[in-house]
Amino acid sequence: MSKYFMGVDTSTTASKALVVDEQGNVMVVKGNPHELSTPRPLWSEQDPENWWQAASKSIREVVEVVGAENIAAIGLTGQMHGLTSLDKDGKPVRPAILWNDQRSSPQCASVTEKVGAKKVYQIVGTRLLAGFTAPKILWVHENEPENYARIAHVLLPKDYIRFRLSGAFVCDVADASGFGCMDVGNRTWSDEMLAAFDIPRAILPDLCESQEVSAYVNEAGAAATGLKVGTPIVGGAGDQPASGVGNGIVSKNLASLTVGTSGVAYAFNSQYAPEPDGRLHTFCGPIPGTWFHMGVMLSAAGGLRWLHDELTPDLSYDDLNKQAESVPRGSLGLLFAPYLTGERNPHPDPFARGAFVGLTLRHGLSHMIRSVMEGVSFGMRDQLELLRSLGANPSEAVIAGGLVNSPIWLQLTTDIMGIPLYTVNTGESSAFGAAILAVVGSGTYADVPTACANMIRRENTIQPDSQGAAEYERLYPSFQALYPALKDTYAALAQFDA
Repeated sequence: MSKYFMGVDTSTTASKALVVDEQGNVMVVKGNPHELSTPRPLWSEQDPENWWQAASKSIREVVEVVGAENIAAIGLTGQMHGLTSLDKDGKPVRPAILWNDQRSSPQCASVTEKVGAKKVYQIVGTRLLAGFTAPKILWVHENEPENYARIAHVLLPKDYIRFRLSGAFVCDVADASGFGCMDVGNRTWSDEMLAAFDIPRAILPDLCESQEVSAYVNEAGAAATGLKVGTPIVGGAGDQPASGVGNGIVSKNLASLTVGTSGVAYAFNSQYAPEPDGRLHTFCGPIPGTWFHMGVMLSAAGGLRWLHDELTPDLSYDDLNKQAESVPRGSLGLLFAPYLTGERNPHPDPFARGAFVGLTLRHGLSHMIRSVMEGVSFGMRDQLELLRSLGANPSEAVIAGGLVNSPIWLQLTTDIMGIPLYTVNTGESSAFGAAILAVVGSGTYADVPTACANMIRRENTIQPDSQGAAEYERLYPSFQALYPALKDTYAALAQFDA
């Protein structure tokens, strides 16, 4: 009998189910999309039922290919931070408030003042940011008291899928770190932060480690998905720590750069060592007794998608790539500030905005396309520099996300980073990482590093062009100067918009 493992990824745009064997060969991947709602400026919401419909359909589709009897274990992953509030019957109280929602900035500020900024950094491993879960709970408490009174359980998006599969209210410590109310160094909920947010412990999920079996598929979950009753479900991890596993970032001085809707730089640490000013996230790692550093830019490949959808909807992405190739490095002095949905690292500012700086009569659409690519990659360079400031000094890095499908964007990113970038044997690193965690939870491999060594294979390596790296190194300080120069303008524009 074949032995397969499933990773289920509930991302912002879709829910996917991926099945691998013990050697890391991907047997089948299926996905179904989600709808996104932005009912007000800075708001971002989804219907949890939409996640379940998409996830259960994707699971059914892969089970039909490989057979439910061959699935040994399931790992879960998905978008981090999303406030999924349920009533006593397990029904959503309101739409989920997502990771890129910015409404809870006042709550972050009030709790930070109450606890003290430095103490917050030490407890939760980062500054409190509007995208986190706990500030959203406080926002609901203060702005929707009737909804708050109905909340019996709070989950993250992937854990809502676990609940629908099993009836369990559980979250792994890697994803739970993004609540903003954990004692991250001790891998448990923080009584002090819960008190500051006025969050009752009873509404929060139980905690587990990422490769730990946390629940089993029940009859309702089996009926909806075709899975066998009793199939083990491991803790899993949020999309970024799961992607870290899927990219093999499981030891010191390894790093990954993931350029999807958001952009994430990720590095491993065997100790809890938060960035002194809270400019990076330091969260519990998906391996017991480890942590990871993560720098996040809120709009990465999403910036190019915005340009395509709003300015060039009739062009294919291949057309955009060809136009970018026709433009010299630096886009004839045109820079793009990529903060279309506010920013998180290194500028924790929900009011940051996108901007083209340096426009002249010489510039056209092709220059704007390349400038957006370069601006996003410079933003990723900011994340890499933050990792370096904490002692992570990778001589190369994994590159993942939609960017790898664009040769021109991949090369200019490598030049901007100034180090070789390489891909691994799956483009679905989060679901792949969740499946690896399921492999370990099943006992097939002794631990996560051993599983990664046997299941992950290095593929293409992209070397930086020496001239390109030198030119971008000269331009990078000009990009770094954009946010400080525009910060006050951003705030004024946000006040005007409000």
